[in-house]
Amino acid sequence: MTFEHVRVPVADGVHLTTAVAGSGSPVVLLHGFPQTHLMWRHVVADLAADHTVICPDLRGYGASDKPAEDGPDTYSKRTMAADVVALAARLGFGRFALAGHDRGALVAVRAGLDHPEKVTHLASLDVLPTLDMWEVMHGTSAAVGFHLYLMAQPPGLPERMIAASADDFFGHFLDLWANDPRAIPAGVRAAYLDACRAAVPSIVADYRASAGIDVEHDRADRAAGRTLAMPVTVLQQDWGSALGFDAAARWRAWAPDLRHVPVGCGHFMAEEAPELVAGELRALLAR
Repeated sequence: MTFEHVRVPVADGVHLTTAVAGSGSPVVLLHGFPQTHLMWRHVVADLAADHTVICPDLRGYGASDKPAEDGPDTYSKRTMAADVVALAARLGFGRFALAGHDRGALVAVRAGLDHPEKVTHLASLDVLPTLDMWEVMHGTSAAVGFHLYLMAQPPGLPERMIAASADDFFGHFLDLWANDPRAIPAGVRAAYLDACRAAVPSIVADYRASAGIDVEHDRADRAAGRTLAMPVTVLQQDWGSALGFDAAARWRAWAPDLRHVPVGCGHFMAEEAPELVAGELRALLAR
């Protein structure tokens, strides 16, 4: 598979480093934590046969620009979603399908809510919308999300703590969340750790926004009754049963046209089960 790597200006001097492959109707794929666009490498090999596949590193991650946190908007999902819309427009696409994993899925949902005229189809891999995520975390079960609480703290302490042991911190999640460690080979793992080590302040700022301004935006949408107007597919581990909530019901409140698919692989499903992910994305695009 041949990729073209481009640096695309999206806003306020911020450029997103983006891999583009294939031709045809556009599909934008957004990576999760603690990864880069490399996580989509197997899925792109399938989709690029008949789609233009656009895989950026999100602002603050990978080889994309990492603006200093200048207030809550810098890394809000609203800002990051606007980056994605601007990226697609710069590449010549006013409308596009959008899929995201983990952090990228939160950006994708915000793009679908804020720009329904731009997003034709939406897929989310293994996450809940931001507001719901915080609502279901409680008691000792919330220990699984300790990083959410750590990075929600005011600037200073979390950045210093994580930077002091960055490979151990980010590597912990690569090890814990993968059912099949062979899915992330040594070279790819090293690339992820290198990228994260160089991006600690912006990664923390992304998470801090999800404990603040992103929740405010979701609450406003819920109060206004806003939902995702496009067909939505959600692929998700069955962690709802372990934490005591109905993930499909949570999603259906945001996405009336929903296909919710429980999966048996680990969190890094685009790398552990790429055929499943590519097949579900193709089925979504056919709706």
